[in-house]
Amino acid sequence: MRNWRWGLVLALTILPALRARPPQQEIVAVPPPWAYGFDAPTGAPPPDRPDSAARGGEDIGVLRHIPDSTLSFTLTQLRDNYGPADWFPNDHPPMPDIVAHGHKPDVVACSFCHYPNGKGRPVNTMLAGLPYSYLMQTLADFRNGKRRSADARKTNTNNMVKFAKQMSDDETKAAALYFSSMRWSPWIRVVETNMVPKTRIANGIFLRVGGDEKEPIGHRIIETPEDVERMEVLRDDRSGFIAYAPVGSVKKGEALVRTGGGKTTQCAICHGSDLTGLGPVPGIAGRSPSYMVRQLYDMQHGFRTGEWANLMKPVVAKLSADEMLTIAAYLASLNGAPASVTTAHK
Repeated sequence: MRNWRWGLVLALTILPALRARPPQQEIVAVPPPWAYGFDAPTGAPPPDRPDSAARGGEDIGVLRHIPDSTLSFTLTQLRDNYGPADWFPNDHPPMPDIVAHGHKPDVVACSFCHYPNGKGRPVNTMLAGLPYSYLMQTLADFRNGKRRSADARKTNTNNMVKFAKQMSDDETKAAALYFSSMRWSPWIRVVETNMVPKTRIANGIFLRVGGDEKEPIGHRIIETPEDVERMEVLRDDRSGFIAYAPVGSVKKGEALVRTGGGKTTQCAICHGSDLTGLGPVPGIAGRSPSYMVRQLYDMQHGFRTGEWANLMKPVVAKLSADEMLTIAAYLASLNGAPASVTTAHK
């Protein structure tokens, strides 16, 4: 009898509490913010101003210089998105007009975001050396609504959709031919570390702050310029990037890339034994890890579709965000050669 009474008391106490609990919410996947150029999964990014402090502030007419170039430009000339200054015109073929100047008011010069040599930055991508047919297909996918960003805050992806729709067939072909004609070359070095230099987001890029302050890297890859001023202020397209990655991520990524690890397909089957491309399939060795994770995530969640993306859908289906990170870290470390990675345990 006593046990029966205790059971009744428990039932009367617990059941109302259970009824009062809100229904369990469905877990919604959130894009890894670091890969999209943000430091938090929500919140509006700061304004992207051409005269922001990160880009050198107000132009007072001073001519700027960089090592190994005989040219000089003002900040206004460097920031001209319909004809950005070119420090090293001998580093690349003559630029077609759409690459050098775009066309006003609808299309910014391709060289403004992707640089005259096509190497680009983590906030966009490296176009140099990608196959002509792949670039043509990519622009068609932007134009036809088959390529979007999983993070709606990423405005430059939205801009690419607008640009692709406004470019003529001749402009599209000229841009694809130009960037595909250039050879790929190393641009990123990978450093594995538990602690990463303190950074802030500016214009979609992690920029190191002054001093020696550090913070835990966590589950992120932090891509930052080798020289912040030369990249963000002076737009020096010979100054590359460091990709800080969690310790051990390159080795884990190698296992997934080379064997599939029971989670995916060996990348070499489609991208070539050295992962630098195979026919119309693009190279993935040495590319920006931020960009790589964005594409894997966008394809996995249906924001990037189309001919090539649909072939990737089963490849990425089972990958976790951390596995995407390790794959990207390993690929970035290749630079067209065996993995090159520095480990810093501090």
